[in-house]
Parts: sequence; structure tokens; C-alpha cells
Amino acid sequence: MIKFFSKPYRWAGVFSLLLVGMFTFVLLDAFVIQKSMVIVASKTGTETATAVEVEPVVTETSYADEHIEISIETLQEYDSTIYVADIQISDASYLKTAFANSTYGRNVKAKTSDIAAAQNAIFAINGDYYGFRDEGYVLRNGVVYRDSASENEALVIDKTGNFSIVSESEVRMTSLSENWQVLSFGPALVENGTITVDSSSEVGQAKESNPRTAIGQISAGHYLVIVSDGRTDESEGLSLLELAQEFQERGCTVAYNLDGGGSSTMVFNGEVINNPTDGRSIEEREVSDIVYFGY
Repeated sequence: MIKFFSKPYRWAGVFSLLLVGMFTFVLLDAFVIQKSMVIVASKTGTETATAVEVEPVVTETSYADEHIEISIETLQEYDSTIYVADIQISDASYLKTAFANSTYGRNVKAKTSDIAAAQNAIFAINGDYYGFRDEGYVLRNGVVYRDSASENEALVIDKTGNFSIVSESEVRMTSLSENWQVLSFGPALVENGTITVDSSSEVGQAKESNPRTAIGQISAGHYLVIVSDGRTDESEGLSLLELAQEFQERGCTVAYNLDGGGSSTMVFNGEVINNPTDGRSIEEREVSDIVYFGY
């Protein structure tokens, strides 16, 4: 053994193997190895939601009962296919979130449609993919799961269903813990009816035009969700500015960008409405969480 290590290049080889092993472990730890931290009951937080007493009226693009009304339109703008859902609810408790496999943790993932099905969601979109990061506030259905701040702007949904935007670096989770939901991705697209992004705004190193998922509020109990296809010959995708313009033009006072790209998925009555893609194939990406409307 001593003779083997007497050659300097052999030490270099061993050191290189150690580096490769450490690098591989870091990648696996970040993207593959699941770390389940909390198993979440199927119903948490404020339980004021009332079941449907009258049979809902349902079509391929709409849903209506005494508490929830949803209508979805598909349009072509900016060389992209855009799906717009107009949603009205009678109580904030019908705006919910859910974790993949009902589990809060790192790299715990499932398709948006599968998470939605597990919750009997009427309408669902992908969330903020909290499980991809170690930082960023996580408050879901009134329960705090993570209080470590990121550099993101966070979307706060209070218990009356009203939206607001805060900077995590300036506001501690302790002051937000009485709210209904806190999502951490961003950026904010519209605040007080004013667009807050410009033509140079983007998420990290993302391309200028992408599949997008975002949510906005028009008034009390009245919301707008926009998902766009992208990265295909048929649909280029939206810039953040184009996305913000759509929300502003439709009357939103607050709008917020969620995880996009290959994660962007809209599900309605168990069917995937858009065409999720990573640019190579049309299929759903597994994500860590969803935002949904239902009982």
C-alpha cells in the first residue's frame, strides 16, 4: 500500500475519485434523495369549507356550484398558447395548497395531476416547487413548515383570501404566521394594479420566453390563473412582462409568478389542460406542491 502511494500521480487519482464522489453525492442530495420531514393530514388549517349541496354545473371549460365558479378560456397571443382561468369563491378556505404524497420534505415529488387527484381538486396548478430549495418561506393551509428566508418576494394570502407581496429579507415568518398561505418564488408581476416587471426581468438564468404559471387577484374572492405553453414550435412562451400585462389588462390588482418552465401545468376536473414540456417531450414534470381550488 505504501509503495502504491509513493507515486504522486496515484495520490492525484485518489483525490480525483474523492472529488467525483463528493460531487455526485451533492447532486443526489439536491435533486434525487427524498427527505420526508412532515406527513400532512389530508385536511389542515381553517376548516370552514362547506360541501356542495346542489349538483354542480360542469362543462369542458367551466364549473359552477354555490361556492366555486370557474371558467377557462384558451387564446393565442405573443406567438403563444395561453390558458386563462377566471375563478370566484365564496370563502378563502376553498383556495388550498397540497404537498406531493401529502408529505413536506426535500425532493418529495409527484405530478400536478396526481396531487390534484389525491385532493379531489376541481382546479389545480403547480406551486412554487419549495422542495427544490432549502430556503424560502413555506406556510400552507395555515401551517408554517419553513421559516428560513430567501431573497425572493413572497406571495401572502391572508385568511380572507386577499393577496399581498412581501420581501422575505425584510419580513420574518413570525409576522406572517397567522396567514393562510405563503408561496416563495416570484417575482411579483402586478402590485396595486401597477406592473412591477420590465422587459429585462427574468427568473434566475431562465430564457426570456417560457412556459409560465401565475396567479392574481381581481377583488375579494375573485382570482385569475394564467398558464402558458412554451418551448415548442407552436408556442413560444411568455416573458414576465407579457405575463404581467395579461393580468393587468384583466383587472388584477396583485399578480405573482410561480414556478414555470417544465413545471407549468393546469389541471381541471382531472384533465391536464395545457401541454407541459421541458422542450424535449410533452409530459408532466413531477413537482413538490400545488395550488388548488376545491373542497
